[in-house]
Amino acid sequence: MSNDPVTLMVARRVARGRYRAFSAWLDEGCRLAADFDGFLGSGVLAPPPGDDEYQIVFRFRDESTLAAWEHSASRHAWLARGQGLFDAPHEHRATGLGSWFHDAAGNAPPRWKQATAIWLAFFPVSLAFQWLFGDALGSLPLFPRILLSTLMMTPLMVFLFIPLITRLLAPWLNGRPAALGRLERLLHPGRS
Repeated sequence: MSNDPVTLMVARRVARGRYRAFSAWLDEGCRLAADFDGFLGSGVLAPPPGDDEYQIVFRFRDESTLAAWEHSASRHAWLARGQGLFDAPHEHRATGLGSWFHDAAGNAPPRWKQATAIWLAFFPVSLAFQWLFGDALGSLPLFPRILLSTLMMTPLMVFLFIPLITRLLAPWLNGRPAALGRLERLLHPGRS
């Protein structure tokens, strides 16, 4: 069993007309997970316009702390309360940062694409952080300044921006130019 941090990513489609109840249920689940030993954070990525599939992320210190939460009576009761709020979920377990880029079959894009995606998430977050807090932290010595900035930015990157950028860039990362294929079908409907 690995001692690396483990992320459980779950995709759930909201049942028709159940958005408010689903949203309250998700909030409850995030609070519940936060009470467990080894919990590192959670996040919810809303679907793009026209879609109803939410991405829910739970991160734990290691596999054993995730397993304790997964097999707990309180989690099972929470899942039971969610019946009827969503369709069958899809779950994916990931270990380490590089696992954000693996698809369901375990395939990963080339490292240069992974590096590009991380940079595309990291640059705007770093820029915004410096714009908002740079003056306040500028008077600090180098070590505490870097310590504070990384303590603040790392959770944002791991739980929000890297999952978001990998979802937005998924067609490019996985070599499936979906948008180009759709455009081609629109321009030339007789071709397939």
